[in-house]
Amino acid sequence: MKKIITLIVFILFVMSAYAQDAAKEAAAPSFYLLNDVFGSKGLLAVIGIMFFFATYRYSPAIFSWIEDQTFGTRDYILQKFEIMHIEVAPNRVTIVLLAMSFGAGFLILGLFVLMGMIILGLFVASVITFVGWKAPRPIVDYLEQRRVKLYQTQMVDALNLLANGIRAGLSMPQAIGMVVDELPPPVSQEFNLILQQAKIGVPLEEALENLNKRVKTQDNEMFVTSVNILRETGGNLAEVFDTIVFVIRERVRLQQKIETFIAQGMFQGLVIFAMPYAQIAINGSSDTEYLRLMFTTPVGIIMFILIVIFSGLGLWVITKIVNIKV
Repeated sequence: MKKIITLIVFILFVMSAYAQDAAKEAAAPSFYLLNDVFGSKGLLAVIGIMFFFATYRYSPAIFSWIEDQTFGTRDYILQKFEIMHIEVAPNRVTIVLLAMSFGAGFLILGLFVLMGMIILGLFVASVITFVGWKAPRPIVDYLEQRRVKLYQTQMVDALNLLANGIRAGLSMPQAIGMVVDELPPPVSQEFNLILQQAKIGVPLEEALENLNKRVKTQDNEMFVTSVNILRETGGNLAEVFDTIVFVIRERVRLQQKIETFIAQGMFQGLVIFAMPYAQIAINGSSDTEYLRLMFTTPVGIIMFILIVIFSGLGLWVITKIVNIKV
C-alpha cells in the first residue's frame, strides 16, 4: 500500500512536469548540457524518476517515520498517561497536538503578517510549529519523571509501613492494603493496582513484576526481587525492608546534592542563553530605529536567525554537560 502511494505521487509529479509550457528560448544562443540534452520537461522527468526511486527505496522507513511522528506521538502520550493513571480521550490528545504545533504556528504567522514582517513571521512560525510538534513527548516524559521522583520519596514511608505491618503479623497483601489506605498518590495508586490484580487472580509475584515494569527504578527492583525471593525461600521481610529503606535514604541524599550542582549549572546556562536577547532589548529600548533594522533588513534577519540557532545550541550543550546521571 505504501509503495502504491509512492507510485501515485511519482505519476502526479511527472504529469505536472509535462503539463508545463516549454520555456522560451533566450535571445543569445547558449548551451546548457542537461537542459539541451533532455529539454526542460525531460529534465523534470529525470528529477522525478530519481525522486521516485529514492522514495521507493526508502518508503518503509519514510512511512514508518511519518507514522511515528503523528499517530506514534499520540499513542506514546496515551500510553504514558495510562501509566500515570490519567484518563483522557484520544481525540482530545490529537486536538491538543494540532493546536500546539500548527495552531500556534498559524497564530504567530498571522500576528507577524499584521505587523508587516512576513519573512520573519514565516521563520518564527516554522520554529514555533516545529517546537510545538516535538515538545509533547519531552513534556510527558518530564511529568512521568516527576511522578517517579515523588514515588521514590514515598517508598521510604511505604516500606516502613510494610515492615511494621509484617512485624505486627499481617500478611503481605494486608500490609500493602495498609499502604494504600495511609499514603497519598502515586505510591497508593501503584500499590492499589497490585491489590486489584491480586483480587482478579493474578499471582502476587506477577503483580509485583508488573509494578517494576510500570515504575522502572532501582528501588522498585530491589523491593520486588527481595519479596519474590523471600516468599519462595523464606526469610525476614521486615529486616530486608529496613535495609532497603537505608539504601534509599542514602541514595536520595546523594541525589539531592547532585541536583543542587545541576541547578547551579542550569542557571548559569540560562543566563548565558538570555544575554543576547537582553542586549537586544536594552539597545532597542534606547534606539528603536536600531532595533527595527534587525527585523526589517535581510542582514538583520539573518543575524537574528543565527543568534537563535547558536544560543539554542549553546544551551543544549550546557544542558548535556551539567546533566549528571547517577
